[in-house]
Amino acid sequence: METQKFNYDNNIVRAFLYATIVFGLVGFLLGLTAALMLFYPELPEFLFGTDDTTIKSLASGNIQGLINTQGAMGFGRIRMLHTSAVIFAFVCNSFFCGAYYSMQRLLKTRMYSDTLSWLHFWSWQFMIVTVVITFLMGINTSKEYAEHEWPIDILIAFSWIIFGINMFGTIARRRVRHLYVAIWFYMATWIAVAMLHIFNNLEVPLSFTSWKSYSVYAGVKDALVQWWYGHNAVAFVLTTPVLGLMYYFMPKAAQRPVFSYKLSIIHFWSLIFVYLWAGPHHLQYTALPAWAQAVGTGFSIMLIAPSWGGMLNGLLTLRGAWDKVRENPILKFFVVAVTCYGMATFEGPLLATKSLNKIGHYTDWVIGHVHLGALGWNGFMAFGVVYYLVPIMWRTKLWSKKLANWHFWLGTLGIIFYAVPMYISGFTQGLMWKQFNPDGTLLWKNWLDTVTAIIPYFKMRFLGGVLYLSGAILMVINVIRTIKAGSFQKEVPAEAPALANIGTARKEGEGIHLWLERTPTLLSILAFITVAIGGLVEIIPTLSLKQSVPAITAVKPYTPLELEGRDLYIREGCNSCHSQMIRPFRDEVVRFEGKNGQYSKAGEFIYDRPFLWGSKRTGPDLHREGGRNPDSWHFKHMYNPRITSAGSIMPRFPWLITNKLDRSQMADKMKLMKNSFAVPYTKAQIDSAGQWADNQSKAIVKRIYEEATDVRDQMNKEKTAKGLSYIPLEQREIVAMIAYLQRLGTDIKTTQIQTASAE
Repeated sequence: METQKFNYDNNIVRAFLYATIVFGLVGFLLGLTAALMLFYPELPEFLFGTDDTTIKSLASGNIQGLINTQGAMGFGRIRMLHTSAVIFAFVCNSFFCGAYYSMQRLLKTRMYSDTLSWLHFWSWQFMIVTVVITFLMGINTSKEYAEHEWPIDILIAFSWIIFGINMFGTIARRRVRHLYVAIWFYMATWIAVAMLHIFNNLEVPLSFTSWKSYSVYAGVKDALVQWWYGHNAVAFVLTTPVLGLMYYFMPKAAQRPVFSYKLSIIHFWSLIFVYLWAGPHHLQYTALPAWAQAVGTGFSIMLIAPSWGGMLNGLLTLRGAWDKVRENPILKFFVVAVTCYGMATFEGPLLATKSLNKIGHYTDWVIGHVHLGALGWNGFMAFGVVYYLVPIMWRTKLWSKKLANWHFWLGTLGIIFYAVPMYISGFTQGLMWKQFNPDGTLLWKNWLDTVTAIIPYFKMRFLGGVLYLSGAILMVINVIRTIKAGSFQKEVPAEAPALANIGTARKEGEGIHLWLERTPTLLSILAFITVAIGGLVEIIPTLSLKQSVPAITAVKPYTPLELEGRDLYIREGCNSCHSQMIRPFRDEVVRFEGKNGQYSKAGEFIYDRPFLWGSKRTGPDLHREGGRNPDSWHFKHMYNPRITSAGSIMPRFPWLITNKLDRSQMADKMKLMKNSFAVPYTKAQIDSAGQWADNQSKAIVKRIYEEATDVRDQMNKEKTAKGLSYIPLEQREIVAMIAYLQRLGTDIKTTQIQTASAE
């Protein structure tokens, strides 16, 4: 048979490798910044200026510098930027780097198109840059791991499709008949992410010249679709592609074959089938229908089997090669990565059970769990791949094994100092929230009691982040010195016999899976069906049956001013720290009930696009916030939370008080809600939106001035000083924010405390 000569393309691999390293450092630094702000919320004031004389500042002694940032350094924005940078910039680039390298060698061919390779690379990096800019500007949808607005969603889809065309084109021109297990995981990743991204990000733009959009789903339906996406973003962005890398790079580094081919088959098909069902476990005890919660729990527990099958297949690949782990830092990273994968995928199903979920949800336990996977599994796999590729592509030895070992130990200590304090913090939060006195009152009634109790663990978590980042910096030094000592090989000569055409029909005596491995089209179709089943069964009934969201006649649409305030709430990323979902527990109803003694009902969220239930309570739940505090309290709380709540770790929002509210699209937003989503606004209401907002804002300002004469006096002084440039308080953003907060949970009015069984 004719032997064909060709070249592997290392150039595109190098580009993605550089992007992995750069964006890894950026993501770690953003995470460290967010961690610092949780016990030093004055960081933006220190950097940009403050009027608080108790805080040292690098800027002049006034708050204008902080106001001029317009919230770019707000915790909510930094937090979503950190998660997006780690997921889309660091992990995805590391996957692309490893995939472009391994696919060419596993398929014995160059990538299908160099042009598509580079179009994929630059479109993905351009997307990351636009994410940074838009998030810092407050342009986001608030949906966790999917905060990008609609133009960026389209850009992500475009780049992903380019990658898919290039990958499947490469598979089509392969010179190896059977597809190796790593390729199966790459294919399933592409199929599932495309499906998840498209369906979760269906939204209606306010206009094609505006960044603003609204989800096509509302309330409970939006929550189900989002966590179908959110959980499976963890599955098919942070897990399956990295498993593909594990199946290629771990055996190569150990110079051992994969432990079990049969286990690989079972691992692949069971994992991609079960994962898609488990999303509702993020919504236990919420307003989601009980049947969906039960399905999520059941399949989450089943996930232990395929996940541990993959972990064992990876670790047992090292049978007879454990002596190499002692000498080889690459294998050290891989072993700890796979171990962290096993730990995280055991812990996740446990957290999905109702017994543990009612303690762990909304606490730092979940943060520790997520970062055990992100820092250990994703981070260490990426580091191992980098250390493997750099000496090979630059045709030299790693500059310093000692430095790589230092990186390993610093990173491992970083994971421990991060995860363990978060577990302790989470247990502390979950238990303190639920404790009662003998007389039936909450033992820790003040939310700040639970916040101050966990500050030491926030500081320990920060130390863990410093250690982890320090190790990554050592890697950068090692990589730079290795590159300088070597010579990069852009084109790698290779040869392989052409693949004979024997047809796609199954041969006599040929195993079913062997047949599938040489028929990628059929394998792709079956993989799509496998990953789609879970979503179809869970989502279609919820979206189509009105009974899943019982109507509550008292629930009315937001006023135009409240709608604007809700958009400001989303802009500032407030849902990063505050939930809006009171679960049917006695402690939550007592703690958050305000004037309305009820847990959250599905029918209360029918006008919420997007839903804002949150996944973490750094601050208290806000679903019954309306009427709990006077308007003037909210005004001062936004200006400086430590005025109203000593010891608060909430950031300041002074720009809300100085900014004029942009009402130019207020009526358009109401029209969109009416025309696209059948929100029952009348034509008269839309036509009089401006007057409606004026009346509501005047009433709020009147109450503020009556409750706080110091605020009134300050506004009068400002009016005198600024003259014609003075913006009346009624026209400022803070009034819209207050209008929204005071609306929350006020549709249901009762003093009767009602809870469902939590046992």
